[in-house]
Amino acid sequence: MKKLFTRHIILCTVAIVAGFSAFSQNSVVNINTSSLNIDNSFDRTQDTLKKQFQAKQLAWPPKEMYIRSFKYDRVMEVWVKNDVKQPFKLFKTYKVCMQSGTMGPKRMEGDYQVPEGFYYINEFNPNSNYHLALGLNYPNASDKILSDSLHLRPGGDIYIHGDCVSTGCIPITDAPIEEVYLLATYVKSQGQDFIPVHVFPVKYNVKKSFDYLTQATKENQSLQHFDTTLKDAFDYFEEKKELPVILIDKRGEYVVNK
Repeated sequence: MKKLFTRHIILCTVAIVAGFSAFSQNSVVNINTSSLNIDNSFDRTQDTLKKQFQAKQLAWPPKEMYIRSFKYDRVMEVWVKNDVKQPFKLFKTYKVCMQSGTMGPKRMEGDYQVPEGFYYINEFNPNSNYHLALGLNYPNASDKILSDSLHLRPGGDIYIHGDCVSTGCIPITDAPIEEVYLLATYVKSQGQDFIPVHVFPVKYNVKKSFDYLTQATKENQSLQHFDTTLKDAFDYFEEKKELPVILIDKRGEYVVNK
């Protein structure tokens, strides 16, 4: 197990290509887990995960994973697959135990807002104050361009983590983060350098949630436009169980290639 947690973690940045942006690798950070005292816990988590995968007739261990979170619905889904040609299959839905902020993207430092948009995991923190933590690459290129801050300081340090506290993060408590962290480590070790994390305001196919979003944004055309783009990505995945190609244009707006 220790070998899994001493693998290098590749950080990624956004590279602008032909007026749009795509994701590329640019640096490496080594995780030193010599101070960890959670090996036994991870062994138990691994056994639990194997049984869950077997019960759902999913191949263990997965080779790819995709995470999507829904703010209003307070849930986070983990999807997996074992071949690039296969569609993703839902492994598990976790409860997000606490939510801060309102509908809409995070636009400035200190606003306690959970981001909305398209991200990926760029940090594994086994020594987090919140048990374990997976960092998101917030702010991405879109967030930096569209920041409301006078000095373009959109903030940072957004994580999926344990415990049950949030000032803009996605907390799922300790036992669930152990599962998600371990899964992320497995797919990372098998070559998935980019683990996508999409954060949506609501589950668009749930009427109550969609109605809430419609009411919350009825007087904000900019937010309506933003949500329409996010919904395009949500709808694409719902239909195909594959991820769309998502770019960022010079204005900082997402472009979903369907």
